[in-house]
Amino acid sequence: MTENKANVIDGKALAAKIRAEAAVEAGRILTERGRRPKLCVIIAGDNQASKVYVRNKQKACVDCGIESETVELPGTVTREELFEIIDQKNGDVTVDGILVQLPLPGGIDEKEIIARISPEKDVDCFHPVNVGRVYTGDPVFLPCTPAGIIELLKFAGVEIKGANCVVVGRSNIVGKPVGALLLAENGTVTIAHSKTKDLKKVTKEADILVAAIGKAKFFTKDYIKPGAAVIDVGMDRDEEGKLCGDVDFDDVISVCGAITPVPGGVGPMTVAMLMKNTIKAAKGK
Repeated sequence: MTENKANVIDGKALAAKIRAEAAVEAGRILTERGRRPKLCVIIAGDNQASKVYVRNKQKACVDCGIESETVELPGTVTREELFEIIDQKNGDVTVDGILVQLPLPGGIDEKEIIARISPEKDVDCFHPVNVGRVYTGDPVFLPCTPAGIIELLKFAGVEIKGANCVVVGRSNIVGKPVGALLLAENGTVTIAHSKTKDLKKVTKEADILVAAIGKAKFFTKDYIKPGAAVIDVGMDRDEEGKLCGDVDFDDVISVCGAITPVPGGVGPMTVAMLMKNTIKAAKGK
């Protein structure tokens, strides 16, 4: 019996390509308008993971020739203060994209804050208007992680059209929108979750499996259809404290056809797609 040679999808390589394309566009905008595209990131509180994410976004902006502004606020910030800052950035013609880093300090309604951002500057694609446009097939922006997943599948040569696609996880950030994007690519989509009966049976029928439940190494080869493409959105820690995904990579690689690693798979693509959205916001529709 020959050993399965799964295609390990290199998210870093694809992200680098997308960022390079964004840098070219940013240079063009600078030449035409005399200023660089600009992304404003608002962060409140002392969440260490959020600070890491923000630093990654700042670094990506530098790489892409995008101006980066970070507004750091204390955990005691009020909704009114956040509204005032967002309103100011909405009205600032030099700011092309606005991103509020989640989670926000307790007691603040995140939906209310997101809805305050101008849809034209909502580069995370969390505003209800932009979410609605994704679902009706007329998007201005695409949500960063889901859009990155579609790009990874295409990069790996995975046929989405007609494929049986199973998304495990129903969050508004990944699960639901990636289901919508797979559907837009003519996939046949099932969204499974913690209440799904016989999850293993459901995932074993997937030609494309998107794992987004936040449980370290939950998906073993028993959950995988031979030859399936497996996209691991998880960012977890194993029993040794090592970074891993929702998929047991070493176990699953023996049966799948293609798989994203953690780290180096979906993560870099999320930031790359944010850069792409910022360029799009700067260029206008």
